[in-house]
Amino acid sequence: MLALLKQFSEKRFVWFLLAFSSLALESTALYFQYGMGLQPCVLCVYERLAMIGLFVAGTIALLQPRVFILRLIALALGLFSSIKGLLISFRHLDLQMNPAPWKQCEFIPNFPETLPFHQWFPFIFNPTGSCNESQWSLFGLTMVQWLVVIFSLYVVILTLLLIAQVIKTRKQRRLFN
Repeated sequence: MLALLKQFSEKRFVWFLLAFSSLALESTALYFQYGMGLQPCVLCVYERLAMIGLFVAGTIALLQPRVFILRLIALALGLFSSIKGLLISFRHLDLQMNPAPWKQCEFIPNFPETLPFHQWFPFIFNPTGSCNESQWSLFGLTMVQWLVVIFSLYVVILTLLLIAQVIKTRKQRRLFN
């Protein structure tokens, strides 16, 4: 199975799926904001940045998927982004499921001074909503619960792909062939 996953990771289609799915989810978030009028909070902005990290990871490996170092960089960036997105989603879910006056998220994003994304790209990274509000749901799951599912899937898939890269598979010896 690991050999098959390694073969898949050397194909452009796998990395195209990663880049396309994260771009589609990012576009959906922008539609929710500008098309449906839902206001993103600070944690939503951080989750968007994690999704953009997944897009960048997919794009890096899409350039040359057979080059091991590019696959490794893409997997590391993708895994970091998906784990970070999952952790942020867990925090966001906790704020929504267990609201309390002392549990609030900040109003201004805490980006590094050298990377003020909220100033460079305010149409994507400018939070205007509250983290405690659940504004949308589908099939009984809120947007944040869907993000937990999505980031979990990314973590599992990228972890399996990373394991397939670093573990050498043995060739099976065939007795009669």
